Amino acid sequence: MLQLPNYRLPGTALAVLLTSFATPASAQAPFSADSPWMLGDWGGARQRLQQQGYDFTLGYTGEMGSNLHGGFDHDRTARYSDQFTLGTHFDLQKLLGWQASEFQLTVTERSGRNISNDRINDPRVGGFTSAQEVWGRGQTWRLTQMWFKQKYFDGALDIKVGRFGEGEDFNSFPCDFQNLAFCGSQVGNWVGGIWYNWPVSQWALRVRYNLHEDLYAQVGVFEQNPSNLDTGNGFKLSGSGTQGALMPIELVWSPQVNGLKGEYRAGYYYSNAKAQDVYRDRNGQPAALSGQAYRSSASKHGLWLGAQQQVTSLASDASRGLSLFANATMHDKKTNVIDNYVQAGVVYKGPFDVRAKDDIGFALARVHVNPAYRKNARLANQVNAVDDYDNPGFLPVQDTEYSAELYYGIHLADWLTVRPNLQYIRHPGGVSRVDDAMVGGVKIQSSF
Repeated sequence: MLQLPNYRLPGTALAVLLTSFATPASAQAPFSADSPWMLGDWGGARQRLQQQGYDFTLGYTGEMGSNLHGGFDHDRTARYSDQFTLGTHFDLQKLLGWQASEFQLTVTERSGRNISNDRINDPRVGGFTSAQEVWGRGQTWRLTQMWFKQKYFDGALDIKVGRFGEGEDFNSFPCDFQNLAFCGSQVGNWVGGIWYNWPVSQWALRVRYNLHEDLYAQVGVFEQNPSNLDTGNGFKLSGSGTQGALMPIELVWSPQVNGLKGEYRAGYYYSNAKAQDVYRDRNGQPAALSGQAYRSSASKHGLWLGAQQQVTSLASDASRGLSLFANATMHDKKTNVIDNYVQAGVVYKGPFDVRAKDDIGFALARVHVNPAYRKNARLANQVNAVDDYDNPGFLPVQDTEYSAELYYGIHLADWLTVRPNLQYIRHPGGVSRVDDAMVGGVKIQSSF
């Protein structure tokens, strides 16, 4: 039976919307297709504020997912999850005369349910990817950004400090696809216990230096504090619970190939916090057999590669054409469940003259489980004398999960894009006993 959640608009967001509707009409009237905002420019006030250094944003992302076929539970249920984003950006050079400086403050609210949790994946072990990427990290209000940025030497040196997530600057990737395997910084998806993507923030410092007009290097230091993930700590500012620091370093090259944009990233991360071994105890024996505590490692590390390149354009319109992308991550085999991940895909923008702002995307991903982690699961079942998959006490053995997504982005207005999509997940959660799943989805992205 189809189940859709009861949905209510948060009080703060509702107040903002009602206030905005009360503003006088303008050249960019509410619901105008060529306005970047659904509610228009507030009688010209919004553009005047931008010119003065104030930029206010209210965004919405909603995602529906339904298991059309297969999965752990074949019940054809639909689930909906969403996120409101309320942000303010201040150009401090215009406001205070501080040369080349800016400040960002962003609050987010997530709510809803995810089809992957109990319909697609086996709940005993969960999954790796998510059919609704906007779900996760606690369905709650969070302080997602609170940072100050200052540039020096004509912009060559860029320093950012405050609260933000690693994926905002490092291993960054667009989020037009709905499946998490194709959305955002992928390192955070596979080492989520130490690398916190949007909407979680932590105290951080990022230093970037432009080596050339199309090449820069950056390094960061991020507080590694698992308590920031807790639902009740969305606005926590204290450092209590900090276990160490995560330090990423990255080189980013953004060339123009035949006049078409590209971006290539290579990076490495190192965590100095203690990490638990996935297989052995402190004596080097299988912990599942010995019954001893899993040994700890003094650090954790990994690396990533990413590439995006537009390869065609339509006549002189570079906003339309075919782009290719690929991403890969590799992780510490001693301490991480996932040892490697790879994905690749294509996006075509402006497929038809009458739909010049629409886009089509297709991507494939492979998530591979650390062999030591699989071996540990087998030994755990052996110790518990359980070998029947249908036994509630059986620990499913996870191996490799494959995902694919095809979407068509309908650009209804400059403030609204709707992306129907079809996803296919083979071996959900890496469990071969779970039927391959077909998920139908719709992603809505809007700016008020």
